[in-house]
Amino acid sequence: MRVAMIEDDIELAEILAEYLGSHNIDIVNFDDPYLALAKLRVESFDALILDLTLPQIDGLEILKDLRKFSDIPVIISSARSDIADKVLGLELGADDYLPKPYNPRELEARLKAITRRKGKTAQSDIKIDRQKGVVYFKNRVLDLTPAEFEILSYLYENSPRAVSREELIRNIDSLNENSTPKSVDVIIGRIREKLRERENPKHLLSVRGVGYRLIR
Repeated sequence: MRVAMIEDDIELAEILAEYLGSHNIDIVNFDDPYLALAKLRVESFDALILDLTLPQIDGLEILKDLRKFSDIPVIISSARSDIADKVLGLELGADDYLPKPYNPRELEARLKAITRRKGKTAQSDIKIDRQKGVVYFKNRVLDLTPAEFEILSYLYENSPRAVSREELIRNIDSLNENSTPKSVDVIIGRIREKLRERENPKHLLSVRGVGYRLIR
């Protein structure tokens, strides 16, 4: 399990990382919340441990921004005991709230519980049969061109990582060295039309300054 953590108490972060690491949970801690958000846009993690009292920005604002582009399971880990913080955190999309101080064993148990629940309940809207060259979206077969199929398949295989336009050009056979980032944008637009979500995309998302990511 690979877990991101936003915690500015470096000593606590090291204690948690050491304990969880001994139980096959790899912790990547960020004491800079803005850097954490940037990494969460482009890297794949199984869960997030989020402190609320952070430098620069409140943890609840981080959670609000996170939920605009990711459904990653979140455990709030905070010394703030106000019931309003707990309720608001859960309303904003947190999956659990663990008040400090706590035993690392409890955090381990809660991480395994929420990722287990996520694995059981997650149902992919998009399914790809590479052998038949067919993409199903909500059990509907999409009528795709070769370039559309290859781009959607590449994003699917790399989901939920963000993929740059340049990476797509390098790895899609239907594109060539004369293709431009604009060419990719046009094809993405056509795919969104076929997903019937061009105006408000929920699966094929733009990542500013990077490219695109697919939420299955």
